[in-house]
Amino acid sequence: MLELILAKYNYWIVIVLMMAGLYVVVARGNLVKKIIGLNVFQTSVFLLYISMGKVAGGTAPILTGKDEVFSNPIPHVLILTAIVVGIATTALGLALVVRIREAYSTIEEDEIDEAESLDMTADLAERRR
Repeated sequence: MLELILAKYNYWIVIVLMMAGLYVVVARGNLVKKIIGLNVFQTSVFLLYISMGKVAGGTAPILTGKDEVFSNPIPHVLILTAIVVGIATTALGLALVVRIREAYSTIEEDEIDEAESLDMTADLAERRR
């Protein structure tokens, strides 16, 4: 049993990172912490795809005429694209947090919800007049 766990350690790391990222996204109210949690979750998915794409004893898929086992390069290429998209998404998320901070003077979810409900109550009272 222990040999099985140690043989697949990279998958256990993926599981731990995925659960930690999910926990941060769900449990924290700070918007910057939520973005960091999403990045941790995303990194775990990257590691999962890279782990699945690697073949034990495989080499780069360059034809040399010898009989060799090749690793699949497609997951690695897809992850390169996903990293670029992830960086752009993180930048956009942080830019939105900056705008939210300017509008509400906070980045805590609870305080933003409270300010929104107060604004909605004030709008309803103003419409009744």
